[in-house]
Amino acid sequence: MLSALARRQLLEIARRAIEERLRGDAPAPFGELPDELQRTSGAFVTLRRKHDRELRGCVGYVEPKHPLAQTVALAAVAAATNDSRFEPVALEELSLLALDISVLGPVFPIVASQVVIGRHGLVIEQAGCRGLLLPQVALEWGWDATTFLEQTCRKAGLPKTAWREQGAVLSAFEAELLNEES
Repeated sequence: MLSALARRQLLEIARRAIEERLRGDAPAPFGELPDELQRTSGAFVTLRRKHDRELRGCVGYVEPKHPLAQTVALAAVAAATNDSRFEPVALEELSLLALDISVLGPVFPIVASQVVIGRHGLVIEQAGCRGLLLPQVALEWGWDATTFLEQTCRKAGLPKTAWREQGAVLSAFEAELLNEES
C-alpha cells in the first residue's frame, strides 16, 4: 500500500505530465520523491469524463521497467494522446477528466478456478495475441469469473473460450487503485 502522500504525488504527476504534453512544454523534473515512488513498477492510467464516467483513455505498462513515478507519467501521456480507441485529449478537455491510476503488483501464473473478482487483473496470451483487463473492470460490469475470463479473451481478439484451450497462458496480478475522486 502506498502512503497518502505518495498517492497524492502520483495523481499530481499524472495530471501534470498530461498538461505539459498538451501545452507542448518540456517535462518538468519530479523533484524529491519518496522511495516508494522510485521503486520499479508497472502501472495503468485511466481517463474518464467526470460527468458520466465514460472512458476517455486507458494505457499502461505491465512489465516493471521504470520507477513508478516515471511509469505513471508515461502512461498518463499515452492515455491522453495515444489510445487508438479515442481522439487525443484536448487541453481544454483535461479539466473535465478524472484520472485513475492502477499500480500493478507482479504478474503470476493462475488457473481459472483461482480467479477472485475484484482482487485479480487478468492477462491472457495465445497464438501471438494478448489481452489484459484490470481488476476493477469485472466489478464495474458486475461480471462473474467466467465472464471476466471470456472478456479478457475478447480483449485479446481471441474466441471467448480461449482461456480453456491448450496453449493459452493465463496470468494474474493485483493492483492498488488510486483516483482523484476519493
